[in-house]
Amino acid sequence: MRIAMIGTGYVGLVTGACFSEFGVDVCCVDKDADKIRRLKQGEIPIFEPGLEQLVEGNVKAGRLSFTTDLREAVTGADAVFIAVGTPSRRGDGHADLSYVYAAAREIAENMRGYTVVVTKSTVPVGTGREVEAIIRECRPDAEFDVCSNPEFLREGAAINDFMRPDRVVIGCESERAREVMRTLYRPLYLIETPIVFTALETSEMIKYAANTFLATKITFINEIADLCEKVGADVHDVARGIGLDGRIGRKFLHPGPGYGGSCFPKDTLALVKTAQDFGSPLRIIETVVDVNDRRKKAMAERIVAACGGSVAGKTVAVLGLTFKPNTDDMRDSPALDIVPALQAAGAIIRAYDPEGMDEAARHMDGIKFGQSAYEAMDGADAVAIVTEWNEFRALDLARMKKLLKAPVVVDLRNVYDPKDMRAAGFEYTCIGRGTGRPARAASEAAQ
Repeated sequence: MRIAMIGTGYVGLVTGACFSEFGVDVCCVDKDADKIRRLKQGEIPIFEPGLEQLVEGNVKAGRLSFTTDLREAVTGADAVFIAVGTPSRRGDGHADLSYVYAAAREIAENMRGYTVVVTKSTVPVGTGREVEAIIRECRPDAEFDVCSNPEFLREGAAINDFMRPDRVVIGCESERAREVMRTLYRPLYLIETPIVFTALETSEMIKYAANTFLATKITFINEIADLCEKVGADVHDVARGIGLDGRIGRKFLHPGPGYGGSCFPKDTLALVKTAQDFGSPLRIIETVVDVNDRRKKAMAERIVAACGGSVAGKTVAVLGLTFKPNTDDMRDSPALDIVPALQAAGAIIRAYDPEGMDEAARHMDGIKFGQSAYEAMDGADAVAIVTEWNEFRALDLARMKKLLKAPVVVDLRNVYDPKDMRAAGFEYTCIGRGTGRPARAASEAAQ
């Protein structure tokens, strides 16, 4: 079987490499000539554990190739996947579908024989129908079907998510297209992966509904964490207590500085805009978007407060810049709000991230980068843990205390136990872990 993957970004490259591991002949195409040149030379443009080895092995086996020539990739392909970017559109927050529609036109011009055109990009409801209309307009004689096959890949665990998914969702409406998609995903039948076939619109909605629900869980536990601080409760115990309920589940109940990345921010906003356009507003999701935006901005205030109310002229060591560990992705990272706010307050920023410093340098100015966590902390007035990379989980506390000018630690990911940190002599601030002594309620204080 032969497929073409249009787009070699995160989704396209991971999906193409994983399909080639299944034995499928995959040709990935991108207009970025420099990116294709680097891929042909074995350079992977993103950081994803295991991806470099996966690409190298399948290129050597002849199952995976790269080109800038869309005609070469599409001609003779059984299925063509559209995996181009759908960023938030400037001004209104809608998903920008210009790259998707441009790809559809080029596919129409170059496909030969029956072809299944698959939207892998995250797209609003109705996009598949529009792709079908574009192709039909360009090629009235073409023999094709359009499918929706949303991705559910977590950055940092994408290969395992593809190889051992919770489910595969496919929106299509002809048995011929279903058979092509069944053949592509046949290896997953061996591990009894649920394959959910739906209508096009349903498949597109599933992707957005899933991401916005997870974003809501994150925002919920973040607000519960704030309340825990006020009443003297421990949010970790609260999360465990509710997460053991099978109806709720344990995942995405870890408080922090707010969600970021390539999916949740733009997908929540896109679904809000779609709902407004159809006169069916999603008030919960609108609130989630607003609360998350405000939360990321408020994190700098926590750091300033921990430094005695001012960071003017002080050096703050920031550990972690990417939106999550095991990626170099800076998109909508909390650090993009935290670092500039601290700089505006007069702080000198010294930062370290295992993979994200090159990318961070493209987005933020005036940062001094360290080559290790300890180098970043040397002589700093405070340290803030912004991303929970594994190497930050077991730092040498005695060494930290010697390096820091003042023993101030602001842990925005709750990596450490407050009792241990305070016993070690640190002025330690975390998220949602109260002292056990509730503050006076606002109503009581007013009396």
